[in-house]
Amino acid sequence: MTSIDVQELTKEYGTTRAVDGLTFTVRPGRVTGFLGPNGAGKSTTMRLLLGLDRPTSGTATVGGRPYASLDEPLRHVGALLDAQAAHGSRTARNHLLALAVSNRIAARRVDEVLEETGLTKVAGRRIKTYSLGMRQRLGIAGALLGDPRVVLLDEPSNGLDPEGIIWIRELMRGLAREGRTVLVSSHLMNETATFADDLVVLGRGKLLADTSMRDFIEAHSRPRVRLRTPEHDRLRDVLAGKGHALVAGDDGRWTVDGVKAEEIGSIAAGHGIPILELSDEQASLEQAYLSLTAGDTEFAAAAPKPRQEA
Repeated sequence: MTSIDVQELTKEYGTTRAVDGLTFTVRPGRVTGFLGPNGAGKSTTMRLLLGLDRPTSGTATVGGRPYASLDEPLRHVGALLDAQAAHGSRTARNHLLALAVSNRIAARRVDEVLEETGLTKVAGRRIKTYSLGMRQRLGIAGALLGDPRVVLLDEPSNGLDPEGIIWIRELMRGLAREGRTVLVSSHLMNETATFADDLVVLGRGKLLADTSMRDFIEAHSRPRVRLRTPEHDRLRDVLAGKGHALVAGDDGRWTVDGVKAEEIGSIAAGHGIPILELSDEQASLEQAYLSLTAGDTEFAAAAPKPRQEA
């Protein structure tokens, strides 16, 4: 197994507890979104997983072993934490060749990942001439270099253009389909919703959720039904008698909060009220996430005040 296993992981910096007793597992064959507000402990947890920092207590292992104990670690774990980390005076090809040599990876693999990340034509350019998106692609190339079974990516979409965002999304899905373990930290909720199977959510260093995407959204959102009917006055009266409110929308449709479509359909059918459209309206990942983490945001801006004209 190549799962990531975190057990009672704690990290303290002086009097600050950045990670507080975390326990979760990231499974193979799935893309797991790693979410949380700024200061939640996501980056610290990833550093602990990669042996870049030592835990105060607890363990973080890959395939049952600490990262620091792995021989030729790039063959086991690929990671992108900082796209700016590569030496700017090196060319992309030489940067990847240095990584390959240090982990006994064949030089031909460098050309393969350059091709896979779309950098072949600029592989001979110095990294300091690269845009942020190009550096991001180079970081991903480095993460894939050893053909690892475990991949950790921190904000992989940062700096990428729309084509690049679609590419990285499909790349992550493809890695999971091959049975690899993929952990992706991101602040982009709408983007995370397009690729993640599971979610691990942190707040102030503590675990807030460890579940599937579907279960997370259902657990942190209120059911709502959207419908169309030519007899909305009759339906409004019937629903009012059962404690439900029919609310008009801006698009000619109506909504009912706190109920499922199945129940509304049954009520309408029982009273002979025609329904032209009926569906459950699911909250977005962003809405569910904000509902869960509202009290765990370390840095929150005040609501903007209306500007007064001079």
